[in-house]
Amino acid sequence: MRLIQHDSDISAYLAEDEVIDHRHPLVRETSERLGAETVDAYAYASAAFAFVRDSIPHSMDTGDPRVTWRASDVLAARTGICYAKSHALTALLRAAGIHAGLCYQRLAGSDGTDLVIHGLVAVRLPGWERWVRQDPRGNVGGIDARFSADEERLAWVPRPEFNEMDYPVVYAVPHAATLHALRSSRDRAELGRNLPATL
Repeated sequence: MRLIQHDSDISAYLAEDEVIDHRHPLVRETSERLGAETVDAYAYASAAFAFVRDSIPHSMDTGDPRVTWRASDVLAARTGICYAKSHALTALLRAAGIHAGLCYQRLAGSDGTDLVIHGLVAVRLPGWERWVRQDPRGNVGGIDARFSADEERLAWVPRPEFNEMDYPVVYAVPHAATLHALRSSRDRAELGRNLPATL
């Protein structure tokens, strides 16, 4: 699938805002610890991906009631759902000058019901001619998502028979529907009820 930039200006995918707060001291300290200034872009991006995937548990897996949405808060609390973890990875990548954006899938439960939007990160490293999606959600229950520059290694492949789909757009900022769900939910249980089913 060919990914499409929502913003035609590539510099938008290095920008900072309230959510992707990559100039925050914790984001900067984490990026430095992961090698932002000492290793090449590919090695750093792979390390940042593995850190977010493996060191920040998905709150739906752990039962953590806290809802995080700002990248620095995700790193501080070490918890978040897929959207929040994607915000953290995007901030870590941008902190190192790597173009990164947010993209989404629509997925269903194992029985094909309960459609929900799932958050991903798209990365465009120096020298890459295209965006490549990455899924830092966390490998549990047989999931085997990995960082890859070639073929995507995502947690899930959409099943068209269940109305699942990939959205081809790479956003420079979080989609309003996903950010609203995070910011309007007092705890994980309420967030579970507020997750959007479509963009």
